[in-house]
Amino acid sequence: MTRARTVLPTDLVALVSFDGRVYPNEAKTWDRLGAEGDSGGPHPLGTAIEQWFSFATGKHAWVSVRGATIRGLVSARKRSKPSAWEVDCLIDADEDKSVCLSLVERMTKGVAREGAERIFVRLAADSPVFEVIRQAGFFPYGRERLYRRDEPAEAETPDLPPLRPRTKEDLVGLYQLYNSVTPANVRGIEGVTLREWQAALEPWGGRPADVVLEDSDSIAAWLRVLADGHKGRFSLLVHPGRLRDTGSLLQAALARLPGRRPLLCLIPEYEEALATPLKRWGFAPCDEYVMMAKRVLKPVEELAPERVGTAVPVS
Repeated sequence: MTRARTVLPTDLVALVSFDGRVYPNEAKTWDRLGAEGDSGGPHPLGTAIEQWFSFATGKHAWVSVRGATIRGLVSARKRSKPSAWEVDCLIDADEDKSVCLSLVERMTKGVAREGAERIFVRLAADSPVFEVIRQAGFFPYGRERLYRRDEPAEAETPDLPPLRPRTKEDLVGLYQLYNSVTPANVRGIEGVTLREWQAALEPWGGRPADVVLEDSDSIAAWLRVLADGHKGRFSLLVHPGRLRDTGSLLQAALARLPGRRPLLCLIPEYEEALATPLKRWGFAPCDEYVMMAKRVLKPVEELAPERVGTAVPVS
């Protein structure tokens, strides 16, 4: 008999199956892309232990067991606001896909009680759990490609664009830039309103540096950069009318990540215009992902019967 329950610390030993294999984490969060073993194959035990502690430190985690054997694990975490969540760990160790489906459905109900309105998950384009996640009510709304450069960045800074640090007052301008770049079908999932867009911003696993390029009274580009241990990560949002500045913006990103490698940049399919300058600067596509999301229905409060004599008349 299979049952789902919350996680216990003793479950760590069950991450390794009887043949010594550790099943991969199918959920690909931005802060863990490019890590060793992220290609989707079996993980070494050391990676599994690190993965486990990042998975089990929060209370929003569930495990499916049959006897003493773990058949699957799932956890979710908040993004930038409590209304938007993402699946950050999904391990399927059973040929019966109903096990994974049951776990995801239980996770959905659990985070809905915590105030979630939307849940996101990123999967590898060829993930074996794609159909299961879709059966659980998640909708694929976009594809992304990870670009990687293994040569370290140099600290040269000639001809850099006039960037300035982002301020709190830039929030509306950044949202307007997002609207100018992002197609309506993606905005319908990620950011119908400023509030929804802000809530859905992904965790970076650190404190990225944000700089912007201004064009008159608007923001023409937004660059986020994070030196993440030995590697460097950055993202770039460029107004369609300022794509000519992409090369210098990439140079600005590299100048802020001296000596880091690998260097990683995640590009959604609607920003493929950035691919050419990325390749010119030595980046190559390495992995492809599909983004999925589900809107969560809030539980309907039960109506209490009204007693005779307690109604307040309205004139």
